[in-house]
Amino acid sequence: MRRERLVPELSTVHHPLYQLRRTPFHARTSQLCLPHNWRRWGGCLAVGSYDLGLDREYWAIRNHAALIDISPLIKYEITGRDAARLLHRLTPRDIHRMQVGQVYYTGWCDDDGKLLDDGTVTRIGEQGFRLTAAEPQYRWLAMNAVGMQVQVTELTEQMAALSLQGPKSRAILNLACEQPVDALKYFRMAFNRIAGKAVSVSRTGYTGDLGFEIWMDAADALVIWDALMTAGHDYGITPTGILAMDMARVEAGLFMLDVDYTSASHAWIPGQRSSPYEMGLGWTVNLDKQGYFVGRRALEREHREGSSWQLAGLEIDWEGLEREYAAVGMPPQVPASAVRGSIPVYAGPRQVGYASTSTWSPVLKKYIALVHLQQPYFAPGTKVEIEVTVEHHRRKSPATVVKLPFYDPEWKKK
Repeated sequence: MRRERLVPELSTVHHPLYQLRRTPFHARTSQLCLPHNWRRWGGCLAVGSYDLGLDREYWAIRNHAALIDISPLIKYEITGRDAARLLHRLTPRDIHRMQVGQVYYTGWCDDDGKLLDDGTVTRIGEQGFRLTAAEPQYRWLAMNAVGMQVQVTELTEQMAALSLQGPKSRAILNLACEQPVDALKYFRMAFNRIAGKAVSVSRTGYTGDLGFEIWMDAADALVIWDALMTAGHDYGITPTGILAMDMARVEAGLFMLDVDYTSASHAWIPGQRSSPYEMGLGWTVNLDKQGYFVGRRALEREHREGSSWQLAGLEIDWEGLEREYAAVGMPPQVPASAVRGSIPVYAGPRQVGYASTSTWSPVLKKYIALVHLQQPYFAPGTKVEIEVTVEHHRRKSPATVVKLPFYDPEWKKK
C-alpha cells in the first residue's frame, strides 16, 4: 500500500513564505545572542535574551542603558492633505491638536468601541505622520481613507528602529548625536544625525524608564548600532532582548496585544474584546473633539454608564505565598521571566477576574501581575486571592489590587 507523505518537502519548509525575517541589526544581534534564545515577533526573529539569565539585561534597563532592537514593529507613513483627517477619524485622540514633533500614544477601535490595536502616532510634518502598530493595519487604513487625499506607505522593512532605555540613555545620545537631546521632552520627536546618518529620535519607550527610540533607514542600521555601542561603552550600555523588556513593561503597567487583550478583529466571542476604558486608556479617549471617529457612539455610552471590567495591578502577598509553599516544605518559587498566561483571581469562592501577565519585580522586590477584574473588585485596596500551583496542587494566595503603574521613576519625564 502506498503511504502518503505527511511531512512537507524540504523545499517547502524553507520556502520564503515560511521563514522568519531577519531585522537589519541581525548581523550584530546574532553574534551576541550566545544562548540562541530567539523569539518570534511580527514575522521576524527577535532576541529573547543575550544571556542564559535575564539579570544583566533587566538591570541595564533600570540602572544603566539597554539597547533593544524594535524593528519588527509595523510602521506606516501617512502623508497628504487629509493625513490628519484620516487619523482623527480612526483614533479617539484629537489629532488636529498635535504639533509637529509631538507623539501620541493611542488605541483604535471598531464600531463597537472595542480595541483593534494600539501604537504611537508621530507628527513628522504638517501633512505627515508615522504610525506604529503591533499588527498590519494597511487594509483598515485604506478602507477608511476612501475619498481622501492621503497616501499610506508601509515602511516596516525599510525602516529600522532601536530602543535605548535606562537612566544613562540621555547621556549616551548626547555623545552619539550631532545635536544634544537634553531639550527633547517626553513624548516628543526631533530629527538628528548619528555617525552622519539621518535619524529621528523620540522620547518614548516600553519600559517605564527614561528612554528614547531611534528610527532610521534600514541601510544605516549597523553603522548606528556601532556608534551607539561605542558612545555607551563607559555608561554600561547592554544589548537587551525582549524578555527583560517584558518584565519592565509589566512594572510600568503597559499591556501587550495578544497577551493582555485580544484584538476585536480576532475575538471569537464578544467577551474576548476590550474597550479603551477597560484597558485603562480612558485618558486617550477625547470625547470633546469635533466630528465622528470610529467607535465614538459606543465609547460615549460606556463613558456615561461605566465599565464592567477594568485592567488593574495586583501585588501578591509574599507571606501568604510563603505559607503555601511552606506547607509542602519548600521555599516560594517565582518565575525567572514574565509569565504570559491566564491565572484566575477570586473574591471568596467566586472568580472575579484573571491575571494576563505576571512577573517577579527585581526593583520592587514584589510578585506582581496585570489583572482584569469585574466591577467593583478593580478598586485599589481591594483584597482578593490569586491561584498558585504548589507541587501540582492548586492553591490560593492573598493579594491586593493596586493602581498602575507599579514602577514610575521620577526621572522618566524629566
